[in-house]
Amino acid sequence: MLFLAAALVGRADELFDLAAIRDPSTLETRVVLDWTVSPKHPDIRQKLIEITVCEWWAGQKVRLPVTLCAPATGGPCTNLIVTNMAPILKPALPIGAVLRLLKEHQVGVVLVGMSTIDAMPPRGQLHLGMKTNLLRTKDPRFTPAWIWGMSDMRALTAACAEQDVFRPNRIIVTGASKRGVAAAISGIHDDRFTGMFPVVTPIQKNPQGAYVQGSALAEEMAENATFIAQLAPGPNPLGLPETTRTGLEAREQRRRDQSISREEAETAGWSREDMLVMNDRAWEPFRITRHLDEIRRRGLDFFYQVGSNDNVSPGLLELGRAHPDFPIYIAPGGQHGGPPGIGYSRETPNQPECEENLLAFALHHFTGARSLPGPPRLTAAWDEGKHELTVTAAFPAGVEPAVNRLSWSIDRHRPYTYAAEYDRWESKDMSRDHGNTFRVVVTLPAFAIRVDFISTHRDVENGLPFTISSPYQGIRLEKAVTNTEENAVHANAAEN
Repeated sequence: MLFLAAALVGRADELFDLAAIRDPSTLETRVVLDWTVSPKHPDIRQKLIEITVCEWWAGQKVRLPVTLCAPATGGPCTNLIVTNMAPILKPALPIGAVLRLLKEHQVGVVLVGMSTIDAMPPRGQLHLGMKTNLLRTKDPRFTPAWIWGMSDMRALTAACAEQDVFRPNRIIVTGASKRGVAAAISGIHDDRFTGMFPVVTPIQKNPQGAYVQGSALAEEMAENATFIAQLAPGPNPLGLPETTRTGLEAREQRRRDQSISREEAETAGWSREDMLVMNDRAWEPFRITRHLDEIRRRGLDFFYQVGSNDNVSPGLLELGRAHPDFPIYIAPGGQHGGPPGIGYSRETPNQPECEENLLAFALHHFTGARSLPGPPRLTAAWDEGKHELTVTAAFPAGVEPAVNRLSWSIDRHRPYTYAAEYDRWESKDMSRDHGNTFRVVVTLPAFAIRVDFISTHRDVENGLPFTISSPYQGIRLEKAVTNTEENAVHANAAEN
């Protein structure tokens, strides 16, 4: 019997009922293309199916395409990776590192056709029904994060039903942006997954801004209006292309399509407290920092890859203070990604480190082909007289990265503003100080009030490069500081 979203609870505080999610009888699987050899890759076989994720509300099923990929010959795949494809009924092939894992290491691949809610079938209607039901019920199951996570988990259920092809012992889930949100939710809440690699994905704070638009962040929204006004036709003081304005406005429209406005909430009888609560509850399922003890006890292997300038990843400073050992690569100056002409110069998912890291992480997880070094302990000292910042990065014994760099940005704009996405970063190589400690001195301009910085390190083991970063840090340049604890005090004061 098909299940409704509202029935997917075991306890009142649970968002997902794993027993229902793992039940293949409710998939209503339709075979569009049975197992066949790929025309482009004769060493790969594929199967295209369409499955029911759930009946999101009475009468509205969410059905998505799923392409299953496996080596053309050999026994069932014992390693599996779940990622994404376009939401169209057409067989898909993985690319990049995932394709290499399939072809060179016999890793099975599950591609689920999940996208923005307005692009998921029924296209142009699903997001409207989602908003209507959220306004009526205030139930966070009627939000994008919930259905995105469900999509990956149900795709895994469909793959596990193919026991002649897939009998996985280890399963990684990965994706970027909304698909990274899905990966994080799946890894956190579904213990069938043993590893996850989210890209440009929020970690602990809400992405992009207030889910109930207009209910919070008034100052940031005012700054954004000023930023847009500077992008009038013709040359602008920021040196961005003229198409940046239309690109940002189109992005905001997509976000409005998947959220609700203050006016809509008020019309539905919501109080201001209801709106503020929903700002958090809409994104609650992906907050990995609230589950760290649990997932570490479970043995979940995870690594995040984000950009310092990505507005869906605010709170990196707080993350570094609270969880300095969090496994992450923060691309200095890295942006989220978006349509051509938006003025981005470093889209994080397109950087070579992203594919290198995914391949190294997967082979570490599946085969133990290499270890994954943890982040260094960063120490900073500011010499006000010389305007010099000295930073050291210390690794434990046995870890000696081949490439070590410090990157910094002066007087950054506040999170949730467009301007923060275009902040400039500079970099300088670090030199070995002693043992496994690396050091660099940088001279900062006299006008600088604040500096944010990250060290990045590329380690190669068994021919597999892996790039990590230190925790994100920031200090106010008011007096000499000698350790990271005092840095955190200054950073907190600056942030507040």
